Amino acid sequence: MTWVLDLTGIFVFAISGALAGVRTRLDVVGMAVLAFFTAVGGGILRDVFLGVQPAALHDAGYVLVPLVAAGIVFFWHPQVTRLLPSILIFDAAGLGLFCATGTEKALLFGLSPLHAVLLGVVTAVGGGVLRDVLSGQRPTLLYDRQLYAVPAFLGAFTLAALFEFGVRGPLAVLAAAVLAFGLRFLAMRRGWRAPLARGVTDSA
Repeated sequence: MTWVLDLTGIFVFAISGALAGVRTRLDVVGMAVLAFFTAVGGGILRDVFLGVQPAALHDAGYVLVPLVAAGIVFFWHPQVTRLLPSILIFDAAGLGLFCATGTEKALLFGLSPLHAVLLGVVTAVGGGVLRDVLSGQRPTLLYDRQLYAVPAFLGAFTLAALFEFGVRGPLAVLAAAVLAFGLRFLAMRRGWRAPLARGVTDSA
C-alpha cells in the first residue's frame, strides 16, 4: 500500500511542477523537466546525502509517472487547473508521506534523529525548491508562504520520536504522514501563513 501512496505523491507533485511550466510558458520538454524534479528532486537530494544511488535512477516508476503527469498537463492543462483544489489535497498527502518515508530511510541508515529529520524535510520540500529555481521563481521555502516546511518538520520529528521509542514500520510512517498532512491541509483551508510570510504575495 505504501508504494501506491508514494506514487500518488510523486504524481501530484509532478502535476505541480508541470503547471509551473505552463505558467512560465515552457514547452513539453521543459514541463517534463520541472515535473520530474518537483516529484523526485527531494528524494534525490536525500539519497545523495546518504551516499546511496538515488531511487529515481533505477526505478522506472520515478521517471514514468512524472512524464505521464507532464503529458496530462500539456494536453489538458485547462481542465487540470480547474481540478487544482482537489489535487492540492493529494499534494498535502504526498508531503506528509514523503517527510515520513524520508526520515525513516535516514534513520534506517543509522543517522542521528536530528539529521534524519532534516533529510525528511528535504525529501518533502526539496523538489519544490528545485522547481522554483528552475522556473526562475523565488523558492517558496525562503518565505514559507503557506507553511510547507512546518508540517514536514513536525511529521519528520514525530517519525523520529516514534522510532526512538521503538514504534517502527508502516504504522509509524502512516501516523507521522497523517499528522503532516493534517497540518498542511489546515494551513491551506484556513489560509495560515508563517510569520515571515505576512504580506508576501504569491509568485507569478
